[in-house]
Amino acid sequence: MRTFIADLFGKSPFGPIVEHSKKVHECVELLWPLMETLVNEDFDQLKSLHSRMARLEYEADLIRHDIHGFITRRSFLPVDRADLIAYLEHQEKIADNAEDFSVILTLRKTIIHPNLQDPFFEYMNQVFQVSGTLLTAAVEFKNLAGAAFAGAEARAVLKLIEGLGEEEWKADKMSRKLSRMVFALEDSETILNILFYEKMILKLGDIANEAENAGDYLRVMIEKG
Repeated sequence: MRTFIADLFGKSPFGPIVEHSKKVHECVELLWPLMETLVNEDFDQLKSLHSRMARLEYEADLIRHDIHGFITRRSFLPVDRADLIAYLEHQEKIADNAEDFSVILTLRKTIIHPNLQDPFFEYMNQVFQVSGTLLTAAVEFKNLAGAAFAGAEARAVLKLIEGLGEEEWKADKMSRKLSRMVFALEDSETILNILFYEKMILKLGDIANEAENAGDYLRVMIEKG
């Protein structure tokens, strides 16, 4: 892993940043099979997927540390060092929250209420949209670095980041709708189950929020460039 990342650097941190973005998005993509496994009540497989998630988050963290070391040593960067570090921190929190979500699922053998299963997957799919849009923006940001963060290319990336905010807003609306559905089950569900569902909803929301925060720092770096 470290040798691979070292080969990517050259004179720019942007190649490794895209690799970090991809690894973080892998963590988010694993949420779907985790949720499917929970719905299917395959709790042994759930633990196996959690271990895989922990490994992906660790790999993302290694890449971030390598990038951080590189940009700390460099005397010149085409973007503000503090903004770049903040971007990486918010992006890393996406992976951290994805791992936290997998931990939540392993805490107890919870049976997901049938009325909540499809809404949970719909909400999760929207969170994927937010994370996927951030990944696309990160790739385009790398390409933009060679164009001095200006011109039509810069405007296109800024438009993409604006779309990221809209996708997060949609996720936020869906989270509130799902929470209302959860609390409507108070007469038929245990309080522990309701609290468990709400923790799941909030953690997925944290993923979308951190993706939007990371996108904000991409925007700041472009506008300063």
